[in-house]
Amino acid sequence: MALDMLSSPHHVLMPAFVTLSGRSVRLEPLSLAVVDDLVAAAGEDRTTYTFTRVPHGREEMVSYVEAALAEQAEGRALPFAIRWLHTDRVVGATRLMNLEYWQGPMPWPPGSRGAVGEVPSVADIGYTWLAASAQGTGVNRESKYLMLSLAFETWQVHRITLKADIRNVRSRAAIEALGAHLDGVRRAESRGADDTVRDTAFYSILSSEWPLVRERLHARLGLVEAA
Repeated sequence: MALDMLSSPHHVLMPAFVTLSGRSVRLEPLSLAVVDDLVAAAGEDRTTYTFTRVPHGREEMVSYVEAALAEQAEGRALPFAIRWLHTDRVVGATRLMNLEYWQGPMPWPPGSRGAVGEVPSVADIGYTWLAASAQGTGVNRESKYLMLSLAFETWQVHRITLKADIRNVRSRAAIEALGAHLDGVRRAESRGADDTVRDTAFYSILSSEWPLVRERLHARLGLVEAA
């Protein structure tokens, strides 16, 4: 994994902007410059997004990117555009999100946001969607590998959380194939992409579990551990 860092322009300490490069995927910092590419990717075949909320049209995509960048500026997310190197096209988006920082004093009152630190202690991977042409190609798997490597090996987080609509069999199978542990199902957790009330399956990977997950991903991606 090649990792290039740029200093954050924001005044708070927060994770630096990064580009994560693999064999077939490059995760690039999300920006308004790729809005048109994202619109094209999201418009390929929208029947694949039954359980995934994906922006439709340029106006929605601009709002989506601007909201992600606002969270990034607060140190709460690190969003990426997914570039498929096989075609040199942006084919979707994903992010490390819900970043929590456990360093320093506990915030008061409980539940309030504490100070943003330079390195997150736990994070989620979410808001992942791909163009229909990139689904089932290994792009998602390598994207997850790159983000997990950053989180566990650079940030040294304690836990990564992944979640999916309980009805989304395909997404749940992909998460389980990583070796993630099913923590449970939260009933009536949120509004679903199909405007129903959805139950959500929550999964996690702990830092102690990462070596085995990494080994499994190396095998599936055809990577060989360095001697």
